[in-house]
Amino acid sequence: MEVEDFSKEIILAKKAALESGKLLIDKKKEFNKILNSNPKDTKLKADIESENLIKSIIVSESTYPILAEESGKSSDDLGDIFWIIDPLDGTANYNRDIPFCCVSIGLVKDMKPVLGVIYDFNNEDMFSGDKFTNTSMMNDTTISVSQKSDKKESILITGLPHNTNYSDNSLNNMIKDMQDWQKIRMLGSAAMAACYVASGKAERYQESGIYLWDIIAGAAIVESAGGSAEILNMKENFQVDIIFSNSKIK
Repeated sequence: MEVEDFSKEIILAKKAALESGKLLIDKKKEFNKILNSNPKDTKLKADIESENLIKSIIVSESTYPILAEESGKSSDDLGDIFWIIDPLDGTANYNRDIPFCCVSIGLVKDMKPVLGVIYDFNNEDMFSGDKFTNTSMMNDTTISVSQKSDKKESILITGLPHNTNYSDNSLNNMIKDMQDWQKIRMLGSAAMAACYVASGKAERYQESGIYLWDIIAGAAIVESAGGSAEILNMKENFQVDIIFSNSKIK
């Protein structure tokens, strides 16, 4: 894949993420209203309002199509280069005042992540990474993955999406894998999990049945921080399995 300079797009994504994050903080009392009745998949007014703001900012300065969590495709043919937006990753956390949630905006070319911006608005931390500079940042500081190579000294982040297979066999396999690691964490935000791998706070994040908008920005940030981001088994509804790691853990 030819590496292009998407520096203007990074600036635009940061602008959209910052404005959206500010809105989610300032209007939380108004936006923290559940819109659906699915007990496993919380959907708030915040998701809709955040996405509308992000899209309005993006389309004002970019002609690339958009794939967004709430509204889907902006065009039947997304083309080779398009935006992928998760307006509020960690909605259930936001709803319950658990401070692990964020805004996630990525750009892909030929279905490969080329840039990602994730704004942890609770802590005012802006994570970014791109394949042109091959650098990842948290605010003004360069970040990189950890150098640990032994699972017994490492942290695994994982999760259970709302449509997880809870059969005994599936859960037993998950537990068997968990036993190899020093510690296991479940954050409730795929994007924040990716940022923690990229900044060396954990060595791997893996999850099955997550969605492309949850993880694409994080994939760019992890790869630009020196890690690896495997995106596997993508379905027509953009559901995927992922393994993000520092590339040292086998």
